[in-house]
Amino acid sequence: MRSLPDPIGDEVRRELQRFGSAGNLGEIVAGWPAAVGPAIAANAWPGRIARDGTLHVSTGSSAWAFELTQLSGDVLARLREHLGEACPTAVRFAVGPLPEKGAEGEEVLGRIVPKPTAEQAEASERIAATIEDQALREAVAKAVAASLAVAETPPDDRPV
Repeated sequence: MRSLPDPIGDEVRRELQRFGSAGNLGEIVAGWPAAVGPAIAANAWPGRIARDGTLHVSTGSSAWAFELTQLSGDVLARLREHLGEACPTAVRFAVGPLPEKGAEGEEVLGRIVPKPTAEQAEASERIAATIEDQALREAVAKAVAASLAVAETPPDDRPV
């Protein structure tokens, strides 16, 4: 019977520490959405850490890069609050690639629409069922599902 290999997490962490603050990128990425909020996280994402400890963040547009550069002190303070010692020494924003949207929601015209529940998706399909054109029926069902998801999300929990 073959035995499972030993976990290597501690060795990987130890090896990453040799690179200084660059080894903290995983912690920064994991804490980014909670630290900066959903609106910023949807439009800006940590890319790399320079040797001097500066976090380079990719943004979806030059407008986001400009605005976040103006708010860099606030962003750094939020990161420090959430990450403690894993916090970078500085932050720099520039237009660059962002990760693809995940299952949490879909960005539509600058805001995030919550993912519909199974019940909301079923209700939207029932509402659109009488539409003969398949493409139109699917588009209407998707729009209704998104509308139901937003309408049933408590106002305080709605994404910006």
